[in-house]
Amino acid sequence: MLVSASRSLSFPTFLRGLVLCAAVTLAAHLVEQLQLMIFGAHWVESLVLAILIGIAVRSSVCLSQTFIPGIHFCAKTLLEIAVVLLGASLSTAAVRQAGLPLVGGIAVLVALSLAGSFLIGRLFGLSASLATLVACGNSICGNSAIAAAAPVIGAKPNDIAASIAFTALLGIGAVLTLPLLHLFLGLSAVQYGVFAGLTAYALPQVLAATASAGAVSTQVGTLVKLIRVMMLGPVILLLAAGHGRRPGGSAVNLRHVLPWFILGFAAMVTLRSFDAIPAALLPGMSAVSSAFTVTAMAALGLSVDVRSVGHTGGRVLAAAALSLLALGALGLCLIGLLDIR
Repeated sequence: MLVSASRSLSFPTFLRGLVLCAAVTLAAHLVEQLQLMIFGAHWVESLVLAILIGIAVRSSVCLSQTFIPGIHFCAKTLLEIAVVLLGASLSTAAVRQAGLPLVGGIAVLVALSLAGSFLIGRLFGLSASLATLVACGNSICGNSAIAAAAPVIGAKPNDIAASIAFTALLGIGAVLTLPLLHLFLGLSAVQYGVFAGLTAYALPQVLAATASAGAVSTQVGTLVKLIRVMMLGPVILLLAAGHGRRPGGSAVNLRHVLPWFILGFAAMVTLRSFDAIPAALLPGMSAVSSAFTVTAMAALGLSVDVRSVGHTGGRVLAAAALSLLALGALGLCLIGLLDIR
């Protein structure tokens, strides 16, 4: 919807959304600094503040469609660039001790979550199509997984809209709740990174949820989340086979199966592992990545209108929420089974 709205529009119109995202980003930084001045610490990070301020603006003001292209650019393109740059600062030492068992564990967790979420959806009376979309969004990568799965299973527009609406709502809730669980459960930085990477729907939500826990949690969470995203390819191929579509057919979009920014992220990690990135460039790359990420959070918030969420029905919310709780429980079990410290 956002993509189609952005086509054939002039650059000045495109610029309006960029300026709005920048304004929300600036407001988030100012509130963060205000906390620091008053309390001596910032209890809520600028990433989360950007989301909350963005939601408040979108839900209280009727934004013109002319803002949508710029908002979409910040939410998608800037975030993808930020993820690629983040790869340059990633240290794999924190997750090296888990290695292949962690990758295998994530694959098993995704499979269990898909099956469990689908069954929960059916128990709550959702159609098979809607239950499948909720399961994919919950288990893999939120709206991206829904967008990839929808054409493969022939999902109806109403099912797509409902699953995306509640995925967005619960995703924001997860961002706000995960840092509290970090403190409540007493997880280490690595454990929390793994937990956030396994639980949050989308990569920006992982970044926002782990920001307050430090660089190690963010790096581990990003790596775990990207491994989770890698599971989208096999899942889409299985759905295509199950619905009578050939794996190489037009219903399977390779951009969703293996996005460019994942390849870019992997390339940056590889270059950093071989010390191929000049040390002088690393601080600047990290700063740009952080700035783009906060701006993307602002755009994410500006994409969520809470007024539209109430129109899609409580059964979807109940099924998605219960599925998210089950995913969190599976994540904690995996951390315990792999003895991640």
